[in-house]
Amino acid sequence: MELVEALHTENIMKLTYQYREGVDGMDNMLTRFRHADDKLFYRINGSKELYRSFFGYVTHLGGARFSVGSIFILFFLGQYYSWLMDTVIAAAVSLIISHILMMLLKKGVKRIRPYMTLPGAIIHGYPFKDHSFPSGHSTAIFSITIPFMIHYPITMLVLFPLSWLVGYSRVVLGVHYPSDVLAGAFLAFATTMMVILFI
Repeated sequence: MELVEALHTENIMKLTYQYREGVDGMDNMLTRFRHADDKLFYRINGSKELYRSFFGYVTHLGGARFSVGSIFILFFLGQYYSWLMDTVIAAAVSLIISHILMMLLKKGVKRIRPYMTLPGAIIHGYPFKDHSFPSGHSTAIFSITIPFMIHYPITMLVLFPLSWLVGYSRVVLGVHYPSDVLAGAFLAFATTMMVILFI
């Protein structure tokens, strides 16, 4: 009986040790990821004033006015070029759904903007106060462009670099970490794939 209890206790201790090792390993991995994210942020954010001014204009391509406005313009064009309409609808639905998911993630994760937490971070333009993860501008621009890149692959030559410039601009301007941008792009891609599959 004592032998069974001893073996049981030993097994519990082993499992506890393995669990702690797993947790410590996960913590170390997250810490390394945060350091890499911060390091890349500083590298991109520490740009010259002229460079930041250029991206101050580019970033508006992922803003609410441009995103919604471009959808309306595309709907208008779809009245004359009917072959565009399926893609326009996919882009519109992707934009709406991804925006809702993005807002839920922001409220759930509650990541503070880098310019508010990282010493020496440069803020350029409007100092957004809401949460950082994921990037709303990146989510919006990719939600609109990905349907066109899927349906008309040749457009990728222009739309892919343009979309990444918008995402890159968010880091240059100090309002997002690089991982926020990647998360926004991935959210847009996942949403678009679901929309195209089910609509």
